[in-house]
Amino acid sequence: MMDRQETLQYLDKLHVNYELREHQAVYNMAELEQIKLPHPAADAKNLFLRDDKKRNYYLLAIKGDKRVNLKQIRQENNTRRLSFASPQDLAAKLGLTPGSVTPLGLLNDQEHEVNFYLDSYFLAQPLIAVHPNANTATVWLAPADLLKIIKNLGNPVKIVQM
Repeated sequence: MMDRQETLQYLDKLHVNYELREHQAVYNMAELEQIKLPHPAADAKNLFLRDDKKRNYYLLAIKGDKRVNLKQIRQENNTRRLSFASPQDLAAKLGLTPGSVTPLGLLNDQEHEVNFYLDSYFLAQPLIAVHPNANTATVWLAPADLLKIIKNLGNPVKIVQM
């Protein structure tokens, strides 16, 4: 499982440009707002979801201040009923703990089975802010670079409108 340092080394190896900022641990968007960080329009809220049969898992990255409607996601993406995955599932699938969910956690998805859904909002932005597999730092990178990384891993990727 890639930790923070290994994740940053992986980005360096791929020659991905990113900006890094260390900060206190944050567990939700409200705590993140208390920290003075650059590029607030790039803040992403990352949710780890599963279907009602625990067969399909989804990592959803949406603009930080948007509300999530699981029913809408289900209807528009033709999934089974969705709910938040357990901390145990999060640890088993992505090697992460609650509060540190990030698309970069897909680096730890050995089976490449977690579906990644990206809010279309980010396609029009120069940057997206995500954790480097630890909630004590934030990295900003181009959304196109993030998508390329995840597609190259082999995870299913879908752009969704929220």
